[in-house]
Amino acid sequence: MITFDGVKPRTAPVRVALVDDYDVVVIGLAHLFDAYPHRIVVAELDTNRPVTDEVDVVLYDSFAQPEADHDDIAVLVGNPHARHVVVYTWNFHPALVDSAMTKGARVYLSKTLPAHELVTAIEAIADGKVVISDPPPRSRSAGPLDWPGRTEGLTDREAEVLALITQGKSNSEIAQVMYLSINTVKTYIRSAYRKIGVNARSHAILWGVEHGFQPDHHRIDHWRGGP
Repeated sequence: MITFDGVKPRTAPVRVALVDDYDVVVIGLAHLFDAYPHRIVVAELDTNRPVTDEVDVVLYDSFAQPEADHDDIAVLVGNPHARHVVVYTWNFHPALVDSAMTKGARVYLSKTLPAHELVTAIEAIADGKVVISDPPPRSRSAGPLDWPGRTEGLTDREAEVLALITQGKSNSEIAQVMYLSINTVKTYIRSAYRKIGVNARSHAILWGVEHGFQPDHHRIDHWRGGP
């Protein structure tokens, strides 16, 4: 749970941009704010055009991103149209938190936060507060969001592993970028394969390509020249 002292009531909603390489992730996250139209206005990034409005907060969803490499965060931080950059993730490995903050991210938020706490945190961030939420329990999945493969029964972490497999990463590379043990990665792979009905890596890649697990890397490119 996150609490804030001295947060002043806002006179206007916070302008938020949602950043991720997967449309389903961005759209699912946008729907999370549907119940808060007077507090959050979403400027949603899509595949074919950049956002043109300036925003108070960029919420960077780390789904299936190479989390050992924070070049994307640096690009967002350097964008003159984005006042504050927030990393939105389940992975709270200390090295990842330190790297993101060193790159200039103001906040590190857990995907397990209830919607009302997430909204309150975003408002505090827009007012200039630096926030790092408590690490989520490892066994707890994300809240009412969306990700590729959810309708097929994949958990968020299984989906991230499968997305990285679809990108051609080896088990050891997945373990490195997600800061997981190789045995944990193998456990997620076995579980994911069982749910999607495959038993070979090549079949998993084909399944991933057919089910939206290929990222749109152009999304960050839009931000390099400003939204």
